[in-house]
Amino acid sequence: MSFNSFPFIVFISIFFIAWPFLKKRQNQRFTLLIISSFVFYGWWDWRFLFLIVFSGLVDFVSAILINRYRNKARILLALSVLVNVGILGVFKYSSFFAEQIENIFQFISYPVTLKDKIPEFALILPVGISFYTFQSMSYTIDVYRGKLKPTKNILHFFSYLAMFPQLVAGPIVRAKDFLTQLKVDRKVSAIEFWNGIKLIIIGYFQKTVLADNLGVLVDNAFAGMDNGVGIYWWVVMSCFAFQIYFDFNGYSQIARGLAKLMGYHFKMNFNHPYIALSLKDFWTRWHISLSTWFRDYVYIPLGGSKKGEFRSHANMWVTMTLSGLWHGAQINFILWGMYHAVALSIERIANKYLSPIFKFNLSILKWSLTLLAVLVGWVFFRASSIDQITFVINGMFTPNMDLDFLDKYKDPMLFFVIAVFVESLFMFSKNSRILNSLLKTPVVETLTYAILICAILFLRGPEKEFIYFQF
Repeated sequence: MSFNSFPFIVFISIFFIAWPFLKKRQNQRFTLLIISSFVFYGWWDWRFLFLIVFSGLVDFVSAILINRYRNKARILLALSVLVNVGILGVFKYSSFFAEQIENIFQFISYPVTLKDKIPEFALILPVGISFYTFQSMSYTIDVYRGKLKPTKNILHFFSYLAMFPQLVAGPIVRAKDFLTQLKVDRKVSAIEFWNGIKLIIIGYFQKTVLADNLGVLVDNAFAGMDNGVGIYWWVVMSCFAFQIYFDFNGYSQIARGLAKLMGYHFKMNFNHPYIALSLKDFWTRWHISLSTWFRDYVYIPLGGSKKGEFRSHANMWVTMTLSGLWHGAQINFILWGMYHAVALSIERIANKYLSPIFKFNLSILKWSLTLLAVLVGWVFFRASSIDQITFVINGMFTPNMDLDFLDKYKDPMLFFVIAVFVESLFMFSKNSRILNSLLKTPVVETLTYAILICAILFLRGPEKEFIYFQF
């Protein structure tokens, strides 16, 4: 059940009719939330509900036992991590690794068949599996580290783990941020309710109007329907950069808005990443809940930047490669992670040796180089094979300024201009107190959201699933 589907509109209407009537019956509220979340998830394939329940029960019990039996804590944590990584390994990566092993044996002229022996059921990728397993894992790790007391209320735990707004595509919520919200009655003020509605409107606008319309040009380009080179591919990758940003941020905004309507708060998952002045800055703004997850549970435990320069780079390489692998069991995602690891290393070295030389303001140059690196990186993410990656990058760096393709893609380019305007407006409002105050006046704000609603109704692009559902 996708946020941009009619069944979801029916589902959410029923849910929010029932929700206020249970405000004084907290356990019944949590039960409604859990059952609704299971219905929401089971709409795709009810068979995979057992994965959430099994993973959740293992981590719920493990956390309690870790807190009680500290002398056995490491073994219990290992069990929790093994279960979650095992679920990911079987359902997300078994086919990929079987294929790589087959290729290795094929290379030494000793063919073996492994992929065909994997049960068909395990070849189906459960939607959102990477999100809820990471969320569940972080809970037991935090309990093990002594940063969190385990909850003994199973309704609280599954409300945290399975809450439908963020269940299948994040943001990845930390238990320490959310479980405390479940312990007190959540009253939704008129202002908070309106803020939630605004987030939902923004999210639908970003997804259905901007991302889906931009996707027309991007999909055609990667399907080989055009023969453009040079500036053509730079425009395509710029459109994809906005497409994936507005697609994923749109989902996150809707999730945050729905949570606000229930009285809960999710942290921001994106913070205008394309204004970043460095790749390091970009990764503090892009998919924040995942970036901080890898920072806290992979990079820092490996030693972070405190084990010497070489070790620091190595830790970053491991972290970024695993981040790429998290996105999918395909070589292009691994290469995307490795590409960013290389780029971050180059950036770190350049800052160390060049910053003392150049004392003047280099903000525009830094922004341009960062955006260039990000756009090239998105080729690895969007392409479906190494051959396509090579083809697109070669096309990007082939000198050609032919703009004839713009006649064919007038509509997507209009939405590209709107996307640039939307992000630019944020920049100007951030630096202009007058503009910021003007945008927040009741008349302007009401008019703005009325325009966004009209755009959602009349300027929707071809209906597409959220990109991050595949992860």
